[in-house]
Amino acid sequence: MTDFSELGLSPATLKAVADTGYTTATPIQAEAIPVALQGRDVLGIAQTGTGKTAAFTLPMIDRLAAGRSKARMPRSLVIAPTRELADQVASAFEKYSKGQKLSWALLIGGVSFNDQELKLDRGVDVLIATPGRLLDHFQRGKLLLNGVQILVVDEADRMLDMGFIPDIERIFAMTPPKKQTLFFSATMPPEITRLTKQFLNDPVRIEASRPAQTAETIKQHIARVPSSDPKAKRTALRALVGRADVKNGIVFCNRKSEVDVVAKSLKTHGFDAAPIHGDLDQQTRMRTLESFRKGELRLLVASDVAARGLDIPAVSHVFNYDVPHHADDYVHRIGRTGRAGLTGDTYMIVTPADGRQLDKVLKLIGMAPDEVVLDIDWSQIKEEGRPARSGGSERPSRDRGGRSRRPEQVDTAPVEDAQPAVSAEPVAESAPAETSEAPRRPRGRRSTGRDAAPREVPAAEPQLREAPAREAPVREAAPRETPVREPAEREARTPRRQERDRERPRRDRDDDDRSGVVGFGADTPAFLMRPPTRPASED
Repeated sequence: MTDFSELGLSPATLKAVADTGYTTATPIQAEAIPVALQGRDVLGIAQTGTGKTAAFTLPMIDRLAAGRSKARMPRSLVIAPTRELADQVASAFEKYSKGQKLSWALLIGGVSFNDQELKLDRGVDVLIATPGRLLDHFQRGKLLLNGVQILVVDEADRMLDMGFIPDIERIFAMTPPKKQTLFFSATMPPEITRLTKQFLNDPVRIEASRPAQTAETIKQHIARVPSSDPKAKRTALRALVGRADVKNGIVFCNRKSEVDVVAKSLKTHGFDAAPIHGDLDQQTRMRTLESFRKGELRLLVASDVAARGLDIPAVSHVFNYDVPHHADDYVHRIGRTGRAGLTGDTYMIVTPADGRQLDKVLKLIGMAPDEVVLDIDWSQIKEEGRPARSGGSERPSRDRGGRSRRPEQVDTAPVEDAQPAVSAEPVAESAPAETSEAPRRPRGRRSTGRDAAPREVPAAEPQLREAPAREAPVREAAPRETPVREPAEREARTPRRQERDRERPRRDRDDDDRSGVVGFGADTPAFLMRPPTRPASED
């Protein structure tokens, strides 16, 4: 074990570390801190819970002790994948920088832009941010990154899972090429390896432990459920929480929607539980985490947003309600317990549908967890699955808009919706709306004049709604003939049309009544209306 005093840190930093109660450095801290103090790039590979935050925070504080910040130009930048992890880094920096005149700012979503801009305008030495909010400030012109001397990327493989790699590449391009880069990741997938080769300059590779290796202080268990029904899984979870001596525990689910359901089920049955996932607002998430840290909340039901990097001390139990889709997530989930030399217990609920995911987890950890037999009468648990359709007659009907309706809605339609004769739908398709002030012209027909009266609905058409029911639909009936307008109809015009007629030249109004050429009416071409002219004589 290596003491912090042997790593080359300044007396002020050592005093701040001693005030926190730590005296011995973890393996990743013992190897990374001396290299980082020299100004070299670091590629750190270590699983969660090994002290990576202090491995880059402590040397960064020492290197930034000399110098002065400028407005909107941070001297160092720390990028974290989640709001919770970024807030944890900010707490660590505030704790380890006591006694030194260093300023910092936290840029995360869910917080007012104005408050963050005020801090940036004053100038900060350390900027801690999530990729999305950092780029938002940059695009607003409130932030410049050409003064960054130290760039830290934390939980890089988690960035990959969340789709932040293009944003990370943009951030690297916006920072100076000559800078120190501290790059930390729990695993090294090909995309992360490509990123390190592209942006790191001759880094020192530090691998404190084998990737995806579970801690020896964690006791792992498996509870098998004979059904994949959610109700059976929730029953098994309550049985596990009830039989174990749970001081505080985290329940992990694969889907955010499942988090709310499981938390509600636990609270309904008397357990002190609260959900946390990415869809909750930032204040609710921070308030829930703070209650869990203080011991006011017993069970935290979380998605994988809380699986990485959260420094929650003395978590006694971790429950995997779902087998994770990726085997690496299992290691990060159970890493929330058994930290700093403490022991912890983990339980994973396994259904018949989880065989493939379970095999990947067992292959990765290289061991077989102990199996727990639950004293539950599974035959008494009714499944929650939807009833299967047995025949075409029971399929839900469709309403007029194409939407499905429940069977009970079919026979209980309002009386006023039923038409004794012709349904409203065919009438709407074959005739213009009766509520309009001026009926529209029929499609595909030219007007009989420049301001000819619009087509009117025949008097017999409204009677279709009152006629007795017929088997044939209206659209199959014989086409209606356009009614012949009488001269009186031409004179019956709206006041607006009469006013427009008075404003037109007399010649244009006469065109409406001109019938000198048979077959053309008011649309008679001009060359036919003009008397023929004889060409001028050559004499």
